[in-house]
Amino acid sequence: MTTQPVCQAAVDLVKHFEGLYLNAYLCPAGVPTIGYGHTAGVTMGQTITVEQADAFLASDLTQAAGHVDALVTVPLNEDQRGALASFVFNLGAGSLQSSTLLKLLNEGDYAGAAGQFGRWVYATVNGTPTKLPGLVARRAAEEALFQSQTAQPKAGVTTEDGTP
Repeated sequence: MTTQPVCQAAVDLVKHFEGLYLNAYLCPAGVPTIGYGHTAGVTMGQTITVEQADAFLASDLTQAAGHVDALVTVPLNEDQRGALASFVFNLGAGSLQSSTLLKLLNEGDYAGAAGQFGRWVYATVNGTPTKLPGLVARRAAEEALFQSQTAQPKAGVTTEDGTP
């Protein structure tokens, strides 16, 4: 089964928070990084084009979405899937797999799951868990994207006012 790409809103979200770097650099964790947060096979001194950065991001987000598709057992709309793909791209599939966010989501508690994004705003700085403003903003954007389409893609479901 081929993994579908993520929605454009998720691509735009990741581009905004990652920024574009056409020259390889060491991220705060000491990992060579290029483009929009791409790390696989990157070497210091490497340079890429904007087109290559876009291709790396498309591939990286499709891979992240594949993890989302494998871990989530309830229906997702495009925005929910995209928000979760951004989360996985930033934090790794293991973080989603072990999260209360995923537990609540797979129980069908979409609102409860959305409320969990804000818990993932800490990074270890000099050995101390530290709340980072950039992560606060990113998680808020992911939560907003996750909640932007309220209708769940389930057949036969109607809204409170009776509309399909």
